Amino acid sequence: MPQYIIDAHTHIFPRKIAAKAASSIGEFYSLDMQFDGMTHELLEEGDRCGVALFLVCSVATKAEQVSSINDFVASKVNLHPDRLIGLGALHPEMEDPYAEIERIIALGLRGIKLHSDFQCFDINDERMMPVYRRLAERGLPVLFHTGDARYDYSRPEKLARVARAVPELTCIGAHFGGYQRWEEAAQTLCLPNVYVDCSSSLFALGREEALALIDRFGPDKIFFGTDFPMWDCAAELDRLYALRLPQETLDKIFWQNFCRLFSVPVSRLEDYYRAHPQPR
Repeated sequence: MPQYIIDAHTHIFPRKIAAKAASSIGEFYSLDMQFDGMTHELLEEGDRCGVALFLVCSVATKAEQVSSINDFVASKVNLHPDRLIGLGALHPEMEDPYAEIERIIALGLRGIKLHSDFQCFDINDERMMPVYRRLAERGLPVLFHTGDARYDYSRPEKLARVARAVPELTCIGAHFGGYQRWEEAAQTLCLPNVYVDCSSSLFALGREEALALIDRFGPDKIFFGTDFPMWDCAAELDRLYALRLPQETLDKIFWQNFCRLFSVPVSRLEDYYRAHPQPR
């Protein structure tokens, strides 16, 4: 068992649209969603499974949604500052991304989430390169959805181009760097400024495939993530435990890497587990 657990890839939605948003995502991927994506569901899952901290985000599929999404995510982080760290939204068609980046920082959000398959732009679109440079200057990591055999927008090699062009930008390639394009991810994304998470991958990968990806990227560059509301947290934990990784590797994936990148003090995790003792 890990000492602590952080879920580094979750999505939350306002109550009035949560069920519809989750259903739309399920239809997009032809997968059954386990939850509606409301914050209270996420926190209840955390208490049930012993997850102390969540990285939360929501994707803007239209430019006009950006401001309200960032306000919503920030409001939930402010309500649950001990449990949530938030990422902001941007969109390639918005008029002034630089002003929104400053507002994201003022809201207390800690990075950006982009989903180029939903937002219909190439990760390495020239319009985004100056935005990536500004994000790097302002110290904001970017969590990129990567991979999907149906689309080319989010190919791992396109993220690799960005990572090489803006080496100061901290990039996180979701889904082991490329959902359904894991071989391409392994060949292109082993770069100094690229991390990956294991969300929405272990259900589809065999044990040897998953171990090969962990070995390729290295245990210091991987985060645990459930892709809530898509997957049940307990099932995702079981999938990772089933790989029979060394304790040292588990601790890096579950919490140490995240704490290092996002400057989370260990005392923050200790406070949660002190209040919520976990069976060992």
